[in-house]
Amino acid sequence: MELAIYNIKGEDTGRKAVLNDQVFAIEANEHAVYLDVKQYLANQRQGTHKSKERSEVSGSTRKLHKQKGGGGSRIGDINSPVLVGGGRVFGPRPRDYRFKLNKKLKQLARKSALTVKVQENQIKIVEDFTFDAPKTKDFVNFTKNFKLEGQKVLLVLAGQDKNVYLSARNVPGARIMTASDLNTYSLLNNKAIILTESGLDVVNKF
Repeated sequence: MELAIYNIKGEDTGRKAVLNDQVFAIEANEHAVYLDVKQYLANQRQGTHKSKERSEVSGSTRKLHKQKGGGGSRIGDINSPVLVGGGRVFGPRPRDYRFKLNKKLKQLARKSALTVKVQENQIKIVEDFTFDAPKTKDFVNFTKNFKLEGQKVLLVLAGQDKNVYLSARNVPGARIMTASDLNTYSLLNNKAIILTESGLDVVNKF
Protein backbone atom coordinates (compact mmCIF):
# COMPACT_ATOMS: atom_id res chain seq x y z
CA MET A 1 0.00 0.00 0.00
CA GLU A 2 1.23 3.49 -0.86
CA LEU A 3 0.23 6.98 0.24
CA ALA A 4 1.20 10.35 -1.17
CA ILE A 5 3.83 12.34 0.72
CA TYR A 6 3.02 15.99 1.39
CA ASN A 7 5.23 18.88 2.40
CA ILE A 8 4.59 21.18 5.34
CA LYS A 9 2.49 23.44 3.08
CA GLY A 10 0.07 20.61 2.35
CA GLU A 11 1.29 20.21 -1.23
CA ASP A 12 1.78 16.82 -2.88
CA THR A 13 5.50 16.23 -3.44
CA GLY A 14 4.88 13.60 -6.09
CA ARG A 15 6.60 10.94 -4.00
CA LYS A 16 4.93 7.91 -2.43
CA ALA A 17 5.38 6.35 1.00
CA VAL A 18 5.18 2.57 1.28
CA LEU A 19 3.01 1.28 4.13
CA ASN A 20 3.71 -2.15 5.57
CA ASP A 21 0.69 -4.37 4.84
CA GLN A 22 1.45 -6.34 8.02
CA VAL A 23 0.65 -3.16 9.97
CA PHE A 24 -1.79 -1.15 7.84
CA ALA A 25 -3.73 -3.85 5.98
CA ILE A 26 -4.61 -6.59 8.45
CA GLU A 27 -8.03 -7.94 9.38
CA ALA A 28 -9.12 -5.59 12.15
CA ASN A 29 -9.94 -7.26 15.46
CA GLU A 30 -12.63 -5.20 17.19
CA HIS A 31 -12.47 -7.11 20.47
CA ALA A 32 -8.72 -6.56 20.78
CA VAL A 33 -9.30 -2.84 20.19
CA TYR A 34 -12.03 -2.81 22.85
CA LEU A 35 -9.78 -4.47 25.43
CA ASP A 36 -6.83 -2.19 24.72
CA VAL A 37 -8.93 0.98 24.95
CA LYS A 38 -10.59 -0.33 28.12
CA GLN A 39 -7.18 -0.96 29.69
CA TYR A 40 -5.89 2.49 28.69
CA LEU A 41 -8.88 4.25 30.26
CA ALA A 42 -8.74 2.05 33.36
CA ASN A 43 -5.08 2.96 33.83
CA GLN A 44 -6.00 6.65 33.85
CA ARG A 45 -8.27 6.23 36.87
CA GLN A 46 -6.82 7.36 40.19
CA GLY A 47 -8.98 5.05 42.26
CA THR A 48 -8.82 7.37 45.28
CA HIS A 49 -12.61 7.45 45.83
CA LYS A 50 -13.69 6.88 49.43
CA SER A 51 -16.82 7.35 51.53
CA LYS A 52 -17.21 6.86 55.28
CA GLU A 53 -18.94 3.75 56.49
CA ARG A 54 -20.79 3.22 59.75
CA SER A 55 -17.69 2.72 61.86
CA GLU A 56 -15.98 5.83 60.43
CA VAL A 57 -18.56 8.62 60.75
CA SER A 58 -18.44 10.91 63.76
CA GLY A 59 -21.21 10.23 66.27
CA SER A 60 -22.12 8.52 69.50
CA THR A 61 -22.53 4.76 69.59
CA ARG A 62 -25.29 5.01 72.20
CA LYS A 63 -28.50 3.18 71.29
CA LEU A 64 -31.09 5.89 70.59
CA HIS A 65 -33.97 4.13 72.37
CA LYS A 66 -34.77 0.74 73.75
CA GLN A 67 -35.35 -2.17 71.44
CA LYS A 68 -38.96 -2.90 72.39
CA GLY A 69 -41.96 -1.25 73.98
CA GLY A 70 -41.69 2.16 72.37
CA GLY A 71 -44.24 1.58 69.67
CA GLY A 72 -41.73 2.47 66.97
CA SER A 73 -39.15 0.79 64.85
CA ARG A 74 -36.00 -0.82 66.20
CA ILE A 75 -32.91 1.33 65.82
CA GLY A 76 -29.30 1.36 66.88
CA ASP A 77 -26.97 4.34 67.12
CA ILE A 78 -27.05 7.64 65.26
CA ASN A 79 -24.46 6.38 62.77
CA SER A 80 -26.96 3.96 61.24
CA PRO A 81 -27.04 4.06 57.41
CA VAL A 82 -30.83 4.54 57.44
CA LEU A 83 -30.51 7.89 59.23
CA VAL A 84 -29.52 11.21 57.67
CA GLY A 85 -25.81 11.77 58.37
CA GLY A 86 -25.18 8.10 58.99
CA GLY A 87 -22.51 5.98 57.34
CA ARG A 88 -22.84 4.62 53.83
CA VAL A 89 -23.46 0.92 53.20
CA PHE A 90 -20.79 -0.71 51.00
CA GLY A 91 -19.37 2.65 49.96
CA PRO A 92 -16.49 3.02 47.48
CA ARG A 93 -13.00 2.27 48.73
CA PRO A 94 -9.59 3.11 47.21
CA ARG A 95 -8.63 0.51 44.62
CA ASP A 96 -6.36 -0.04 41.64
CA TYR A 97 -8.24 -0.35 38.34
CA ARG A 98 -5.23 -1.44 36.28
CA PHE A 99 -5.23 -4.84 34.61
CA LYS A 100 -2.82 -6.73 32.37
CA LEU A 101 -3.03 -7.48 28.67
CA ASN A 102 -0.67 -9.61 26.62
CA LYS A 103 1.83 -7.69 24.50
CA LYS A 104 0.74 -9.44 21.28
CA LEU A 105 -2.90 -8.53 21.89
CA LYS A 106 -1.97 -4.86 22.34
CA GLN A 107 0.06 -4.99 19.12
CA LEU A 108 -2.91 -6.51 17.30
CA ALA A 109 -5.18 -3.76 18.61
CA ARG A 110 -2.78 -1.02 17.51
CA LYS A 111 -2.43 -2.51 14.03
CA SER A 112 -6.21 -2.85 13.82
CA ALA A 113 -6.63 0.83 14.65
CA LEU A 114 -4.04 1.82 12.02
CA THR A 115 -5.82 -0.35 9.43
CA VAL A 116 -9.17 1.29 10.17
CA LYS A 117 -7.66 4.78 9.94
CA VAL A 118 -6.12 4.01 6.54
CA GLN A 119 -9.40 2.60 5.26
CA GLU A 120 -11.17 5.80 6.36
CA ASN A 121 -8.50 7.99 4.64
CA GLN A 122 -7.61 9.62 7.95
CA ILE A 123 -3.83 9.10 7.71
CA LYS A 124 -1.51 11.50 5.89
CA ILE A 125 2.25 11.34 5.40
CA VAL A 126 4.31 14.53 5.59
CA GLU A 127 7.98 15.22 5.01
CA ASP A 128 10.15 15.52 8.10
CA PHE A 129 10.11 19.09 9.36
CA THR A 130 10.75 21.29 12.36
CA PHE A 131 10.10 24.89 13.35
CA ASP A 132 12.84 27.47 13.81
CA ALA A 133 11.25 28.59 17.08
CA PRO A 134 8.21 27.62 19.18
CA LYS A 135 5.30 29.50 17.59
CA THR A 136 1.68 28.49 17.95
CA LYS A 137 0.89 30.37 14.73
CA ASP A 138 3.21 28.08 12.77
CA PHE A 139 1.36 24.96 13.88
CA VAL A 140 -2.03 26.57 13.27
CA ASN A 141 -0.93 27.35 9.72
CA PHE A 142 0.27 23.76 9.39
CA THR A 143 -3.20 22.41 10.25
CA LYS A 144 -4.84 24.94 7.89
CA ASN A 145 -2.62 23.74 5.05
CA PHE A 146 -4.10 20.26 5.51
CA LYS A 147 -7.62 21.67 6.08
CA LEU A 148 -7.72 20.25 9.60
CA GLU A 149 -8.26 23.44 11.59
CA GLY A 150 -10.60 22.91 14.53
CA GLN A 151 -10.28 19.11 14.36
CA LYS A 152 -8.54 16.67 16.67
CA VAL A 153 -5.14 16.08 15.06
CA LEU A 154 -2.40 13.68 16.12
CA LEU A 155 1.09 14.38 14.74
CA VAL A 156 3.41 11.39 15.04
CA LEU A 157 7.17 12.11 15.05
CA ALA A 158 10.10 9.73 15.09
CA GLY A 159 11.59 11.42 18.16
CA GLN A 160 11.18 14.39 20.48
CA ASP A 161 11.05 17.86 18.88
CA LYS A 162 10.76 20.62 21.44
CA ASN A 163 9.87 23.40 18.99
CA VAL A 164 7.06 21.40 17.37
CA TYR A 165 5.74 20.28 20.76
CA LEU A 166 5.68 23.80 22.20
CA SER A 167 4.09 25.16 19.02
CA ALA A 168 1.19 22.71 19.28
CA ARG A 169 0.76 22.80 23.05
CA ASN A 170 -1.84 25.59 23.08
CA VAL A 171 -3.73 24.49 19.98
CA PRO A 172 -7.10 22.95 20.97
CA GLY A 173 -7.41 19.35 19.82
CA ALA A 174 -3.78 19.03 18.71
CA ARG A 175 -1.47 16.41 20.14
CA ILE A 176 2.16 15.50 19.47
CA MET A 177 3.41 11.95 20.06
CA THR A 178 6.50 9.93 19.22
CA ALA A 179 5.96 6.81 17.11
CA SER A 180 7.26 4.54 19.88
CA ASP A 181 4.55 5.86 22.26
CA LEU A 182 1.70 5.39 19.79
CA ASN A 183 -1.28 3.55 21.27
CA THR A 184 -4.72 2.38 20.18
CA TYR A 185 -6.67 4.97 22.18
CA SER A 186 -4.73 7.92 20.74
CA LEU A 187 -5.24 6.64 17.20
CA LEU A 188 -9.00 6.27 17.61
CA ASN A 189 -9.47 9.44 19.64
CA ASN A 190 -8.21 11.75 16.89
CA LYS A 191 -9.91 12.64 13.62
CA ALA A 192 -6.70 12.84 11.59
CA ILE A 193 -3.33 11.14 11.97
CA ILE A 194 -0.30 12.83 10.40
CA LEU A 195 2.85 10.73 10.22
CA THR A 196 6.25 12.15 9.36
CA GLU A 197 8.36 10.05 7.01
CA SER A 198 10.76 9.04 9.77
CA GLY A 199 7.80 8.38 12.08
CA LEU A 200 6.33 6.07 9.44
CA ASP A 201 9.60 4.12 9.32
CA VAL A 202 9.15 3.35 13.03
CA VAL A 203 5.46 2.46 12.69
CA ASN A 204 6.17 0.15 9.74
CA LYS A 205 8.20 -2.02 12.13
CA PHE A 206 5.38 -2.53 14.64
